[in-house]
Amino acid sequence: MTTVIGFAGFSNSGKTTLIAALVNHFAQRGLRTAVIKHDAHGHYKEAAGTDSALYREAGASATAVLSPESSVLYYRGSGTLEQMIGLFAAGRSFELILIEGFKSGTHDKIALFRNEEQADIMKLLPEAPAACAAPSDMRKLAPAAIPFLDLNDIGAVAAWIEERMNNNCV
Repeated sequence: MTTVIGFAGFSNSGKTTLIAALVNHFAQRGLRTAVIKHDAHGHYKEAAGTDSALYREAGASATAVLSPESSVLYYRGSGTLEQMIGLFAAGRSFELILIEGFKSGTHDKIALFRNEEQADIMKLLPEAPAACAAPSDMRKLAPAAIPFLDLNDIGAVAAWIEERMNNNCV
């Protein structure tokens, strides 16, 4: 069963850094991990002039680029987070899906913050986070009923995720 964990936090809270470290941690242990990143402002652009960009400009609804090292799928339209999770989970290709952003999604989330102002992220989530991750001196800002993870201890964050994977939490 694929475990899905999201990371919600304001800009510069450490989401990308933490997720990259976790991906590396799990890859070293042989776990296949997928990452879905929210691009709320539509800043990501495919390189101009590539064949796949030309196909998209010509009107292709989707293009895929496959190589021995990687595969990239570009889909025209506003796919939902649930559709992407379904796509990644359908083939059972991944044991773990990590999601950056998508604060309003229904998946379990770790709320990230580095200071008191960023701790307000918890007020923006539709449900209480499954855990909070922050530097250890910010522990007092996390609700007592929610597990607190030291943002600077990748091993501890990974262990919490692995425990959820072992309990088949999705």
